[in-house]
Amino acid sequence: MATNRTTVNVSLTPELDAFLQSRVKSGRYQTTSEVVREALRLLERHERERDEAFQQLKAKLERGAAQAERGELLDGDEVFDELRDMIEESRRNKAVNQ
Repeated sequence: MATNRTTVNVSLTPELDAFLQSRVKSGRYQTTSEVVREALRLLERHERERDEAFQQLKAKLERGAAQAERGELLDGDEVFDELRDMIEESRRNKAVNQ
């Protein structure tokens, strides 16, 4: 099965070129094209994960704003007290498990 490919010319700094060549010399990749394709796959995954994390954060902020509009707010002192309790419990659990 033939794979359609496009040829692209890219300008690299000497440092990036040396890195590219070192990956091929390591034997992990047979060609510089393989290195670039792998790098682009990793970048694509990173971008997708970042976008998903952003969407999750946005949804949480929207839920929080809706709760605030309904008057479902927490007192700051209560929140800090709960956080302190959680931290102390975590420390106790670590001490017991050591």
